[in-house]
Amino acid sequence: MAKVHFTSNLRRHVDCSSLDVQASQLHEALDQAFAKNERLKTYVLDDQGHLRKHMRILIDGQAISDLEKFKDAVKPGSEIWVMQALSGG
Repeated sequence: MAKVHFTSNLRRHVDCSSLDVQASQLHEALDQAFAKNERLKTYVLDDQGHLRKHMRILIDGQAISDLEKFKDAVKPGSEIWVMQALSGG
């Protein structure tokens, strides 16, 4: 199983705990997380279902490449991190 984590910064805005998922692609992992928390989905994805500009997702420490369909591979034991992107100077 893979594990989906949400940073503490994100958890301040949306009640979301880490969870274990059975998935081979990122969209499957996200669907499982969003099924448990609809508010989380609207915070992470825009109205078209694409990743919002202020969000980032990493799989095993690497930024995902598919920001629209989330077809990035997930392996058993993968660590998926969903976080708010930080900006500023």
